[in-house]
Amino acid sequence: MKKKLRDGKQFGALPWRTTEDGRRQIMLLTSRETGRWVIPKGWPIKGRKPAEVALQEAYEEAGLIGRIVGKRAVGSYRYGKRLANVVVPCKVRVFLFQVERQVDDWPEKEQRETQWFDAHKAAKLVREGGLTEIIDRTCASVRREDPTNRQAS
Repeated sequence: MKKKLRDGKQFGALPWRTTEDGRRQIMLLTSRETGRWVIPKGWPIKGRKPAEVALQEAYEEAGLIGRIVGKRAVGSYRYGKRLANVVVPCKVRVFLFQVERQVDDWPEKEQRETQWFDAHKAAKLVREGGLTEIIDRTCASVRREDPTNRQAS
C-alpha cells in the first residue's frame, strides 16, 4: 500500500459564502463512489502545502475559485475511505474556503453534483460527525467575525 494511503492524511476545503440577505451557505458535493454529501478533499501533493492542496481539490472537484481563510485548519475529522477491497482510515484537516465563484467547467464536473445549502442543513447532510461539528462551529464563528454582518456580537 502506498505511503500516503497508509498515513491516511487528507486535506479538505469547507466552501462557504454569504448570501445577499446575510445567510451562511456551505457547498457540498457528492462523492464519486457512494453519492453521499461531502466536502472537497484529497491526498497530500508533493511540494504543496496542505492549504494549497485543499484549494486545488475545491477547484478539481467542484469548480470553485476563492481563497483559504486563515493560515491554519479549522479542525479535522475522521472517515473510512473505500478503496477496492479495503477501507483506509483517514484524517482530514479542513481549511475554511471563501468562495468567490464557481466556473462553468472543471475536471470532475461530470462525476459529481454540487449544491449550496444553509449551514445548518449542510451539517445535517454530511455523515461524518466530526465534519458536522466543524460546519456548526465554523459557521457560528464566521457569523461573529464578519464585519458586514450587522447582527454580529
